[in-house]
Amino acid sequence: MADRIDTEQLVTDLHTMLDMVRWSVSCFNQAGLFYGHGSDNPWDEAVSLVLQVLHLPQDLPEQTGDQLFHSRLTRVEKMNIIALVTRRVEERIPVPYLTNQAWFCGLPFYVDERVLIPRSPFAELIKDEFEPWIGEESPHNILDLCTGGGCIAIALAYAFENAHVDAVDISTDALEVADLNITEHGLNHRVLPIQSDLMNALQGQQYDLIISNPPYVDAEDMDDLPEEFHHEPELALAAGHDGLDLVDTILRQAPNHLTDNGWLFVEVGNSEVHMHTRYPDLPIQWIEFENGGHGVFAISKNELIEYYKAVEH
Repeated sequence: MADRIDTEQLVTDLHTMLDMVRWSVSCFNQAGLFYGHGSDNPWDEAVSLVLQVLHLPQDLPEQTGDQLFHSRLTRVEKMNIIALVTRRVEERIPVPYLTNQAWFCGLPFYVDERVLIPRSPFAELIKDEFEPWIGEESPHNILDLCTGGGCIAIALAYAFENAHVDAVDISTDALEVADLNITEHGLNHRVLPIQSDLMNALQGQQYDLIISNPPYVDAEDMDDLPEEFHHEPELALAAGHDGLDLVDTILRQAPNHLTDNGWLFVEVGNSEVHMHTRYPDLPIQWIEFENGGHGVFAISKNELIEYYKAVEH
């Protein structure tokens, strides 16, 4: 694409935000990009990119947005947008990695290629404060297992203002990003990044709520992933033949780390189909989402204990 783009001509021909968005959409359509890291269509992808380059909020009021879209851009602004659109097309880099910013639960987060770009349906559960599974008493201690950049842990801390949240990951690179986000949100006193292989380093710790969005992509899906996903850390995606390599350990460890009325929530995405095969008798509740998403289940500590008693006998 670079040899076909005449940047100087574009800077001359394109004038407004709307011009840049329209041109970006045309480039994205021509390149046949994949969308799935914050948007699901070329228009929203282009709008998000342009607004971020211009340091404008993503949720502009409609009237303000209409006026801004017809505002003229400076030469430098145009060149910055053209440069990122070119990289998005040529290198298939998701927009959040180009701008180092992603949103989750309406909150902004720093992201780079050390962590996954947040897109979990857990956002809906967090906004609903996990009703009806959690009663009137809010959780005091929460574990976000496989935290990545810390987005879920931080959103949980906002939702439950009196809770302490442990943000656990095996990757020290990911925890560096999580620490940046925790500091940026001013939550160092309530969100603690911890390096651990699942719950191995959490001896003696118990939680009212355990949330886990572990790697869950099975071997077949890994082979078929669009190029955009190959910019994300494979350690945070791949989970063996059926995508459940980590789930068995999480299920077995969870009873020792849940309080008596505690709940475990795990996202397994497309590997939901394999859960039915591997755990046909596990009394899990699959979550139905109003805003899209699937592959998240809930199970209580008591249900886990009874299940393993039956399995072992």
